[in-house]
Amino acid sequence: MADTKPAKRKPVFKKVIELQPDTKGHTLIVKVVSSKMVLQKGRPDGIQVRQMKIAECFVGDETGTIIFTARNEQVDLMKPGATLILRNAKIDMFKGSMRLAVDKWGRVEVTEPASFTVREDNNMSLVEYELVSVVEK
Repeated sequence: MADTKPAKRKPVFKKVIELQPDTKGHTLIVKVVSSKMVLQKGRPDGIQVRQMKIAECFVGDETGTIIFTARNEQVDLMKPGATLILRNAKIDMFKGSMRLAVDKWGRVEVTEPASFTVREDNNMSLVEYELVSVVEK
């Protein structure tokens, strides 16, 4: 009996404008517009002190922009102008607006510079969403 592994499927790259609230599994190519450190502190982890870093980064593509929450090692990759591939990204909701994040199941990779220019006038994080209860009759 031969060991047959299922073939890896090709990633389907999404655009920022296609992102919806509370969804996951997105693969995007984005450029970093800006990055701002919001938390940096040492956390005792046994013998060594582990740094905890969180940065809010403004990222986007030719369709729009969104705030990306970078954590720990991801913060070092968030240099303005860098082009990144975000794999298995998810949308977190924060105060009614969308934030893009990559957790431990995803991956952030630096790639060669993209040819598109970021459309900064369409910020998807400024759109406020409200949870509405629907009563079925």
